[in-house]
Amino acid sequence: MSSKNGIIIINTGPGKGKTTAALGAALRALGHGWRVCLVQFVKSPERESGEHKAAAVFGGRLEIHTLGEGFIFDNRDQSQHREAARAAWDTAKDKITSGDYPLVILDEISYPLSFGFLDAQELLEALRRRPAHVHVVLTGRDMPAAVIQAADLVTVMAEEKHPFHQGRKNIEGIDY
Repeated sequence: MSSKNGIIIINTGPGKGKTTAALGAALRALGHGWRVCLVQFVKSPERESGEHKAAAVFGGRLEIHTLGEGFIFDNRDQSQHREAARAAWDTAKDKITSGDYPLVILDEISYPLSFGFLDAQELLEALRRRPAHVHVVLTGRDMPAAVIQAADLVTVMAEEKHPFHQGRKNIEGIDY
């Protein structure tokens, strides 16, 4: 089973690979027989990703909640994003505090935090109160400083080169 001393891991920065790294941690945890919960804060359920297809292979040990409304733009009505972020947070908080999942991934949670849809102090309080064996991975660009300070492991992804800048679109199996 999982370690008795759960840690907080952050994958942040402007480079690609934050969610991919979190999914690598999920794959490793699943290999050790853990249950894993992935809560996606921005991705929309309208687009099925590779992780959804892969979840079926793990016999219910990988639970995915895709609760976002897609990319958040500054110049549009954000009420749907705010409501979706709140619903995703309620789900995430339940999964973290239940103790049923030794690994909980909060994918792209930095965006609702940066836009003010969620309160960083409320997140930090839930992380402090989680069961001792629960590990939490948080992903997304521009993670708030207070959240970074509370983490045990922080990796900053830096972009050196990206196919998007060469006119390539997202690649199935690599980007989603």
